[in-house]
Amino acid sequence: MKRKIIRFVLGVMLLGLSFAVEAQQPKVYRIGVLLPGDAWYETVDGLRAGLKELGLEERKHFTLAIRDTKGDVKSVAEEAARRFEQEKFDLIYTTSTNVTLAARRATTDIPIVFCAGTDPVVVGLVKSFANTGGRLTGVYNPVTDLTAKRLEILKEIIPKVRRVVTFYDPRASTAIESSKLARAAAEQMGIEFVERHVASADELRDGVGALRAEDVDAYFAVSDARASSQAQMIIDTARVKKLPTMFDFLSHVTNGGLASYSVSFHEVGRVSAKYVQRVLSGRKPNDMPVEGVDKIDLVINLKAAKQIGLTIPPSVLARADKVIR
Repeated sequence: MKRKIIRFVLGVMLLGLSFAVEAQQPKVYRIGVLLPGDAWYETVDGLRAGLKELGLEERKHFTLAIRDTKGDVKSVAEEAARRFEQEKFDLIYTTSTNVTLAARRATTDIPIVFCAGTDPVVVGLVKSFANTGGRLTGVYNPVTDLTAKRLEILKEIIPKVRRVVTFYDPRASTAIESSKLARAAAEQMGIEFVERHVASADELRDGVGALRAEDVDAYFAVSDARASSQAQMIIDTARVKKLPTMFDFLSHVTNGGLASYSVSFHEVGRVSAKYVQRVLSGRKPNDMPVEGVDKIDLVINLKAAKQIGLTIPPSVLARADKVIR
């Protein structure tokens, strides 16, 4: 009998000890990440860096479940967001406006921290920058709003530019807004803005492959996830056809594009980390105003210019924040 009592007491003590150990273990938060293509991994790297600065270590304090839609924003992003909510993730982190819109459509309760390249008030993500009015908040970077300025810089690089081509999915809200801005700017500058609509990666590849250098003077990127996810194909094809390229991602220039005028997506991710940290600590998104990231960099790739036989005007080079040689 004494042995049974001793065993029982020891069992209770061990059980209590295991509960105490479990209670001491910090919760590992689960973050569902949605991104529309390779270019946006830079934002996630920035998020990791920002969370580390705030004392949160990956795998010890949080995990990232990354879903790359490969440009197929609607069906893939909505399904992934729905699963994140069903599986009780702590929050959804979105790296672009289109995947944010998809995540909001597909969910009802889970908090969403976004990185939006289009004004979040204009597209209806939040009521205002100061009062988000719901379960979404995050960081705004003016990638789409810079569309007209990018076209202006392209004209400075190629003063005699006459026809500029772009490819985008006409169903994407960011592409609609960006192309509208480019169209208006092109008209003011006397440039013919050639718009090619694509509904798949295959259509995009076929369209870019069919371009002839004698038909257009340059390729110009608007804010479109499908085209951005195929940026390397566009860069490689444009090089062969000796077409200058203007992008909305700095990383595309690092990878061989001619020029870009945009924000650092790494910095956008780093700034957004504080929103993630606050939501994980219990703050409500509608208590956190949307913040803007407005440091803009002009990057020129002289190596790419040389490959297509283009001379960059000294006035443009003098203004560049970074020159790749």
